[in-house]
Amino acid sequence: MCVNEQMGTNINIYCDESCHLLGDKEKKMFMGAVWCPTDKSREISERIYALKEKHKVGHNVELKWTKVSDNKIDFYLDIVDYFFDDDDLHFRGLVVADKAALNHQAYSQTHDDWYYKMYFNLIKVILDPQNKYRIYLDIKDTNSSLKVAHLHQVLSNSLYDFDKRIVERVQTIRSHESALMQIADILLGALSHYNRGHKVSKAKSRVIEKIKQRSKKSLTSPTLLRESKFNLFFWDSKSPSKTF
Repeated sequence: MCVNEQMGTNINIYCDESCHLLGDKEKKMFMGAVWCPTDKSREISERIYALKEKHKVGHNVELKWTKVSDNKIDFYLDIVDYFFDDDDLHFRGLVVADKAALNHQAYSQTHDDWYYKMYFNLIKVILDPQNKYRIYLDIKDTNSSLKVAHLHQVLSNSLYDFDKRIVERVQTIRSHESALMQIADILLGALSHYNRGHKVSKAKSRVIEKIKQRSKKSLTSPTLLRESKFNLFFWDSKSPSKTF
């Protein structure tokens, strides 16, 4: 059942990831997606620009979790409030509990293959066959184009969308090109740091607490599948869900 309840709408989905590399010494992996109606994306970007003006942040300054600091804390708290106040904005996060427990050989796959299976798990419940989608992924590497084409094919096949009328586009973009991708970075960064238990600055702690308060979620457990505003899915290699 899809988390998106809108009918006959063009939807943009913006995806990001954290700790996805096999040798990065991080136990957990995280993926996140922010989505909104396509015809609202410009309005949302303009609202974010207005918040930048309010807090004297340059229009070309990229919003990033790594940039959350004491001198910009009110700006980032306003960004979080804006996300939760705008009914057109939604987030889904995926948490992989333990990358070390993966057995790629048993599934005849590479780590990169599995990485895109996780993207499939992230996105598939957002999709509604009555809508049309354009999906944007943060650029991972120079080989992304072939994998993105494969992801597009798999998502389309899962919907029997063989002529790609539902999933119209899957492509990579750079995060500085999209304010919505940057919102995904902030929400995913908070989810990642909180679940990894890393010590964070006072400013980042305040952003995490604001997200917990506004979402009414612990950030450490899954939400109901139909949760449409702030949806979380925890994937365990011991009981993997069906993927490709």
